[in-house]
Amino acid sequence: MARQARHDRQEVLARALDLFWSKGYHATSLKDLEQALDMRPGSIYAAFGSKEALFAETLELYAASSYAQFRETIEAGPSRLEGLANHVRRLGCAGDAGPSRACMLVKTLLETPDDDPTLRARTEELMRRMEEMFARTFREAQERGELGPEADPQRLASRLQAEIFGLRAYAQRTDSRARVAQLAEDIARDLEARAHA
Repeated sequence: MARQARHDRQEVLARALDLFWSKGYHATSLKDLEQALDMRPGSIYAAFGSKEALFAETLELYAASSYAQFRETIEAGPSRLEGLANHVRRLGCAGDAGPSRACMLVKTLLETPDDDPTLRARTEELMRRMEEMFARTFREAQERGELGPEADPQRLASRLQAEIFGLRAYAQRTDSRARVAQLAEDIARDLEARAHA
């Protein structure tokens, strides 16, 4: 326990996040965690309860960071639609670190078996939150006159979520960073083309 006191919880979570993100939840062993966190198994369990609980915390940390980056990109854009387009472009460049650094949520869903409903449900909930942020942004665009009154913000959000999921799943399976960036640009231009004249 004294050894655990040497570790700042946020620092430990950041290292665990890096490991899980790189290797995936199921491929990360307790030995991997022990080495990456410089903690003994007993200290890991005392601090987090279980590998599953530690992973859940890192998933929340990843999602919170993603949500904050999204809001920052939206607020920096000259319009809500351009902010969404810039968000997609940023995601297209995020794959530069390689397939092991693809979206942690998408990666988790793709590798989680059906017999792990708790992890799947948790990940899906975090993705639903992101989709709701998209819907809110489309509603804001509509209120500002960027989208016509006939547009359905929730449907647009669901479509964007599906496109981004596909983009990120593709990014995990290909070595062509240029192709991923091109596909992101196509999605971004489609968003910009929706601007109400």
